[in-house]
Amino acid sequence: MKKIALVIALAIASLTSAQAQPQAPAQKQLRFLVGTGITFGGDKLMTVEYENGVEMDIRAGGMLAFTTGIDYFVNDKFSFQGTVGYHVDNTSARNADARFERFPIELLAYYHVSPSWRIGGGARYVSNPKLKTDGLGMGNFSFDNSVGGVFEAEYLMNRHVGFKLRYVMEKYESKFLEKSIDGNHVGIFANYYF
Repeated sequence: MKKIALVIALAIASLTSAQAQPQAPAQKQLRFLVGTGITFGGDKLMTVEYENGVEMDIRAGGMLAFTTGIDYFVNDKFSFQGTVGYHVDNTSARNADARFERFPIELLAYYHVSPSWRIGGGARYVSNPKLKTDGLGMGNFSFDNSVGGVFEAEYLMNRHVGFKLRYVMEKYESKFLEKSIDGNHVGIFANYYF
């Protein structure tokens, strides 16, 4: 029991000392990033029903996103971030698959509220959005490239790790549809900065 208490005390002490370190990089620092997140929202594009009765929805604002890019600190109050990514909502079975995929490019500007927190927003360009189906007898559907907006807050846990809460506004259009598809969504992301 004493060993467990000692381990917990050491862990708390190391977290406290890690928090005492400066959170933001030095001024005018360019660094690279990789990130991943989970998103929720958007119109339902289709529902896939499995033989056991389970249904899975493919949504225009879901589900997994992967990003890479650069982060540039102008000074201790302002920074910019540019990323390219892959965003997908997918469901798979033995005999059928459905996937809505797209490739977003984002340019964001931030204001640093404190060394650990920054808020910002910017533009999001989505390239090559497609709904792909295999084994469902529906074929594939392409959507027009789109431009939307991003608003987010990021907590910089230390110089290398950041957690984001974001809201994205975007719409998708296709010559095959009479109305636009709502792709608005919220997301939770984690970034690692090099």
